[in-house]
Parts: sequence; C-alpha cells; structure tokens
Amino acid sequence: MEMISISKAKYEEMVRQIRLLKEIEKIDINLVRQFKNSLDDVKAGRILRVA
Repeated sequence: MEMISISKAKYEEMVRQIRLLKEIEKIDINLVRQFKNSLDDVKAGRILRVA
C-alpha cells in the first residue's frame, strides 16, 4: 500500500464530507418523493382541504 501525505485541514474536510454522505444515506428517498408529489398537488390546486 502506498502512503500519501495531506494537510490536516484537507483531512478534516474529507472526514466532514464522509459524515455528510452518511447522513444523506439515511434519507428515505420514497418519503421525499411523496412529499414532492404532495407539494405539486397543492401547487396545482388538487388539494382543497388538509385535515
């Protein structure tokens, strides 16, 4: 295995990005799609009343 050197700032940025990606993986894409479709329905006027 090869060794490389990076700055501490670059390392911390990479760790931060990995944490963000792990959080994104937890998002339920189907739930996001349902929410988007619901907003589209509201925008189009297909929803008259919300309980």
